[in-house]
Amino acid sequence: MSNEEVFIGSIDQGTTSSRFIIYDQFAKSVGSHQVEFTQIYPQAGWVEHDPMEILESVKVCIEKALDKATADGYKNVVKGLKAIGLTNQRETTLVWSKSSGLPLYNAIVWMDARTTSICRKLEKELSGGRTHFVKSCGLPISTYFSALKLLWLLENVQDVKKAVNTGDALFGTIDTWLIWNLTGGCDGGIHVTDVSNASRTMLMNLKTLEWDRSTLETLGISIEILPKIVSNAEIIGNITNKWPLTGIPIAGCLGDQHAAMVGQACRKGEAKSTYGTGAFILLNTGEEVIVSSHGLLSTLAYKLGPDAPTNYALEGSIAIAGAAVQWLRDSLGIIQSAGEIEELANKVENSGGVYFVPAFNGLFAPWWRDDARGVCIGITRFTNKSHIARAVLESMCFQVKDVLDSMHKDAGEKGEVKNEKGEFLLRVDGGATVNNLLMQVQADLLGSPVLRPADIETTALGAAYAAGLAVGVWTLKEIFSGGGKMKEDTIFQPKVDGEQRKKRVESWGKAVSRTFDLADLSL
Repeated sequence: MSNEEVFIGSIDQGTTSSRFIIYDQFAKSVGSHQVEFTQIYPQAGWVEHDPMEILESVKVCIEKALDKATADGYKNVVKGLKAIGLTNQRETTLVWSKSSGLPLYNAIVWMDARTTSICRKLEKELSGGRTHFVKSCGLPISTYFSALKLLWLLENVQDVKKAVNTGDALFGTIDTWLIWNLTGGCDGGIHVTDVSNASRTMLMNLKTLEWDRSTLETLGISIEILPKIVSNAEIIGNITNKWPLTGIPIAGCLGDQHAAMVGQACRKGEAKSTYGTGAFILLNTGEEVIVSSHGLLSTLAYKLGPDAPTNYALEGSIAIAGAAVQWLRDSLGIIQSAGEIEELANKVENSGGVYFVPAFNGLFAPWWRDDARGVCIGITRFTNKSHIARAVLESMCFQVKDVLDSMHKDAGEKGEVKNEKGEFLLRVDGGATVNNLLMQVQADLLGSPVLRPADIETTALGAAYAAGLAVGVWTLKEIFSGGGKMKEDTIFQPKVDGEQRKKRVESWGKAVSRTFDLADLSL
């Protein structure tokens, strides 16, 4: 590149907030802004977002981040912006009107469990039961995925049914909704999704990277309402004059967990765990689709260009991680802010025999039990709020260990990269990783090192990398070589012995077993 100032913008639309981060050509953040939006809980197990509020939150974030960057001395930030990358919460599903541009119902969030009855019905009717679609899409029938949410909308929302019948309906996950609006909306908005988000709908064939006709026919979903599938790094379209940054190309799009893989520069055999509202562990399996026999999902890792090779991954998805800390804060009032939990949990040396399993809406990988509900066991008169806080933190780490144990079994020795000591290094990112106690507990339970990068916001960085790659700001070699970034990384080494680790894991297993078959408890 020339000596001119070069910047890449990254829209990071998460489960609880939206952010816009501006990076320079050295992948350094020069301006950012974050806005939280409303979480809507119509009834137990249901979670929704207002799509219009999400649009507004993104617009505010862009404007405020530009203001901050300019105020900090980056006067040419708008002129120097070469492209925008987008990353988003996956599986969250909405349908809107092509003619009015308005959503026909709130967005149904990825963790929403209202489709349980639809899942049970399909499992009984289809020859393959719960795994009927695994061969094509790598995913089991679960409330988690977009197709089931779309079926619920088609069956229960009259406006959606009518719009589909009249040809006025558009389906999408949040990436699709944002890009359609950013590129014009009703006035020529581009209706696309990327391969990573499409891989989480249950409707895309993992091998062909196209909508699977057989699946659509089985579920009764019209291909006419589905977006075009594109790669993760290519110019999709330009932002229109209704938005800040008019004329800037959108050139990168990835689901949040896939973006984090790119931001962490995960190559074949390397894994990362992102700790956010949920926790998501992905192991890059290269150009091979590995079908799990231990409760994991086969999914896309990334495809960084239309002609680039497709990297696949094994994924373990955990529904409740940081959300459990939010629950302590918002529902129980045990802490006033999320940052207080580390200090509170550090007041005790251990959880005092208390084990907490946050199966609020069921358990995802590797259990896949939507009949599970949260439990807290081992409580005695000795138990205080510090023990509870520590048990909540430990619950994240136990769940990650469950997933990694399954990954080790599925991938085998040849599927993982290890260091000279024979250790498997877990890369971590996400807001919760600032908690040193959490990271140390994670290393202790894994019995192997945990690496926290200097920049823990790797999701936004991954989207920026994809966009920058598409417009020539970075090369693949620059992104995946890591350069000198590792110097500021922190490595947590395990400090507990194997026997203690084994006992704690066994106790955790007992606690998990207590969560099953609790969905029908009387109110």
